Amino acid sequence: MSQIISQSIELPDGRTITIESGKLARQADGSVVVRLGDTMLLATVVSSKEAKEGVDFLPLSVDYQEKFAAAGRIPGSFQRREGRLSDHEVLISRLVDRVLRPIFPEDYHADTQVMISLISADSEVLPDALAALAASSALAVSDIPFNGPISEVRVAKIDGEYKVNPKTSELERATLDLIVGATEKDICMVEGEMSECSEQEVVEALKVAHEVIKIQCRVQKELEAAAGKQQKRIYSHENHDEELRRLVRQQTYDKVYAVAMQANQNKKVRSESFKAVFEEFKASLFPEGTEADPLKLSLAKTYFHDVQWEASRRLVLDERYRLDGRKLDQIRPINCDVDYLPSAHGSAVFTRGETQSLTTVTLGTKMDEQIVDQAMYQGYSKFLLHYNFPGFSTGEVKPNRGPGRREIGHGNLAHRSLKKVMPVDAENPYTIRVVSDILESNGSSSMATVCAGALALMDAGVKIKAPVAGIAMGLITDNAGKYAVLSDILGDEDHLGDMDFKVTGTEKGITACQMDIKVDGLSYEVLAEALDQARAGRLHILNEMKKALEAPRPDLKPHAPRAVTIKIDREFIGAVIGPGGKVVQEIQKESGTTIVIEEKDNAGFVNIFSTNQEGMDKAVSRVRGIVAVPEVGEIYDGKVKTIMPFGAFVEFLPGKDGLLHISEIKWERLETMDGVLEVGEEVRVKLIDVDKKTGKYRLSRKVMLPKPVNKNPA
Repeated sequence: MSQIISQSIELPDGRTITIESGKLARQADGSVVVRLGDTMLLATVVSSKEAKEGVDFLPLSVDYQEKFAAAGRIPGSFQRREGRLSDHEVLISRLVDRVLRPIFPEDYHADTQVMISLISADSEVLPDALAALAASSALAVSDIPFNGPISEVRVAKIDGEYKVNPKTSELERATLDLIVGATEKDICMVEGEMSECSEQEVVEALKVAHEVIKIQCRVQKELEAAAGKQQKRIYSHENHDEELRRLVRQQTYDKVYAVAMQANQNKKVRSESFKAVFEEFKASLFPEGTEADPLKLSLAKTYFHDVQWEASRRLVLDERYRLDGRKLDQIRPINCDVDYLPSAHGSAVFTRGETQSLTTVTLGTKMDEQIVDQAMYQGYSKFLLHYNFPGFSTGEVKPNRGPGRREIGHGNLAHRSLKKVMPVDAENPYTIRVVSDILESNGSSSMATVCAGALALMDAGVKIKAPVAGIAMGLITDNAGKYAVLSDILGDEDHLGDMDFKVTGTEKGITACQMDIKVDGLSYEVLAEALDQARAGRLHILNEMKKALEAPRPDLKPHAPRAVTIKIDREFIGAVIGPGGKVVQEIQKESGTTIVIEEKDNAGFVNIFSTNQEGMDKAVSRVRGIVAVPEVGEIYDGKVKTIMPFGAFVEFLPGKDGLLHISEIKWERLETMDGVLEVGEEVRVKLIDVDKKTGKYRLSRKVMLPKPVNKNPA
């Protein structure tokens, strides 16, 4: 029986996180159970003893999955079992992956799998903030080489105060919500959303989060010591040829630097120029008639890539000069088109340099809402954003197999950015779907999606609070204290930097951000400077967007569905629906509209959708008639339904009949109803009484007719 060990961490609000190892999943290289409240996560890690032949990267897979049994639920899918990871689970997997991956040794290339499962759920404890802590703890109690520990926490600004891992009910009031990943020394990853917060608020939140992460890292070291796993396994290092490395640098560095110095080259030309430099070196390494050594060629490519990386970075740091000739804070040329697609409800093309997004907006009804079925949440989503990245956008051949983790992550960032400016449900009856198709990509297509999405929403007439723009930033540093902050980075610059971060927001403040920090010891002062430079770039992009469309259009497109919402008393819901849905189905059939009825906040809401104004007017009139409360003294246009010897029953409002007594038809005395009225005849009547006991209505026609003059007064 394995020894069970545990450690505990006290959060600032007094709650305690426990980490236990040695009880579950003992055949994994490392396993732990992390618990906060009634939320429990099981994290396991397994790694192959040796790397596969020819692998020069870390084959790491991180999978987070929520077991429905954890929340006492059965999955709603047809199979009634957990299937492929949902987008929600993929996003949490990415959060863990992004902070774990850089912490492994650079030359560790063995297959490694991290699995995190939610095995018990607490509605007040969100598990995403505990997943990385669980994964890192599992590595700590294993013998897998790992330069950790790391951890993640959620930090939120609630009622003006920063709280770490707040309760779910508290998070509803948050104006800032960030997940922060870090080592004991440095912040590695940040992702979250904000309600137009300032850059200073973001920096303050990071400081609060990091203090708690430092404690969690120290506790993991204690756990590692208790498990006796300070000594990690010995693994085979890569084979290197230092003489070849020196030769590659000696013969190619100056040429690569010269290529990098050539301004105004597009991505394709620059790539071909770099390739030509390598081909020249390859020809000298393997003269004509000499068979190339595969291992030597592979190493030469690796060393040449290192030369490109070094030369491009030195160009920026020493010359303050970028690959495409721009200044450090200069934004590439921007072009915006709106209303590009005549049949879409809203559309925009946003082009920035060699990155382009064609984005559409579709307005749907309540029936188009997405059903969300997760272990800890069931509900509906009425704002959807989907991001597509086809191979042709980068000139590559790539099969279309649906969205991968990258596409899901980029789409989520854009969704978070725009969600904060969407109109509240009371002002927006529509289900809204935004789709971004990336047609060209050379640097931050996710930010192009944000810009195009905001323009397309305004083009569709959606009353967003303010336009949103996004910008991708980079940071390059060296050991001598030099650094350069790059605005609107290229694809080639993305992997060069020590930090890449994306910031989105309005003129007023930030709505979302995503950062990956790869440098040790990044000061908060440099981070604050980078965020300020990002703000200037964001404002520039917003100004360019305003040239195309400054605010939401005053009306929807002619072919977009109109919506009218009628609030009614709960007691009338049944009357509008009718027995077995007969009434509402009849209204939809006659008017050509779509009607959705819902009950919330102790009232009924009738949502009517139509692309035809005449049909809309007809449906609205019918519904208003059904829910109208008859008032004594009011005059109505009615229709005769049945005729009796003592009078006629007249429908004066939809579903409401009243008795028009024979004595109330004319001032003259009528002996019989024969020939007086016909079924279906329209007649104007006045409501003169409502029986308090039976609720029956009495109508009169004669009171609206001139009273005959008595020719023979007494």
